[in-house]
Amino acid sequence: MKIVVDGYGGDNAPIAIVKACIRAVNEFKDLEIVLTGKENELKNCLINNNYTGNQIEVINADDVITCDDENPAMQIKRKPNSSLVVALDILKKFDEVVALVSAGSTGAVLSGGFLKIGRIKGVSRPALAPTLPSKDAKRGVVLLDCGANADCKAINLCHFALMGSIYYTQMFGVENPKVALLSIGTEDAKGKELTKEAFAMLKKLPINFVGNMEARELISGKYDVVVSDGFAGNVALKATEGAALFVLNTIKESIMKSTKAKIGSLFMKDVFKTLKTKLDYHQHGGSLFLGCKKNILKAHGDSDENSFFNCIKQAVQVSQRDINSQIEAELEKLNLEEE
Repeated sequence: MKIVVDGYGGDNAPIAIVKACIRAVNEFKDLEIVLTGKENELKNCLINNNYTGNQIEVINADDVITCDDENPAMQIKRKPNSSLVVALDILKKFDEVVALVSAGSTGAVLSGGFLKIGRIKGVSRPALAPTLPSKDAKRGVVLLDCGANADCKAINLCHFALMGSIYYTQMFGVENPKVALLSIGTEDAKGKELTKEAFAMLKKLPINFVGNMEARELISGKYDVVVSDGFAGNVALKATEGAALFVLNTIKESIMKSTKAKIGSLFMKDVFKTLKTKLDYHQHGGSLFLGCKKNILKAHGDSDENSFFNCIKQAVQVSQRDINSQIEAELEKLNLEEE
């Protein structure tokens, strides 16, 4: 298996990314990685981390698309020699390259996926699909879309639901995962016109649609796949991540305020460790751009070595399961067309 990695995407590039790549090829002996970016710097980084193998190939790309660039999405055309665009070109050109991983600008990654890689036949719009921590720590909950499509039609949400259901089954081995629609109440008639129309259509699909869901239940463990337009989904995602960080920081600050609390925390060490692991979204890898012809995974911009490694691991698992062909076959069978 061969994947391509954007070596200069993210806040901690390239050191954290190089370390994650080394860790990945050491764990997956049949994995090859094409690493794009400033060739001399990347090779020196590999040497400095004692890597002398042949599973990592470096391809030069002198430019970088950053989140500070004006309109990062437009940089796909303006910076053809950037690490991300070179990685996208490699993904498109070579059949043996099955996935791309980047922690770079979300807008640039998504635009590159649209423009250079394209959609699976039958998919109206690809969706960004992260896995969030939930009460079931082994699986989590998949939320889509969470930012690729701010404005959606009901048919788009139907495609998201079908793709999410197939993805969840293949990744977590759960038959008939519970699919919910993000809304402002659990009653069938709740929501804006989009959610009301989508609700009626989702009931007719061959999925385990369980109805509307409120955002406060997102990580409750009651649902496996949650469907939303990209605007509401992104708000729910960021609010959930913020709440998790608030809880962890508040506990830490409270413990540090008194000697009594510090002593007591020693007896709760394992509990706090479990809580931190459960609430840490970095443990679940990145967000799959579900619906593209090839697998594109967007890692968190602040990914450290461990987080980026989990995203590479996710890319390997997604590619092994050949989820895209299953999505295409299901959509062709249902013949759902966007108006």
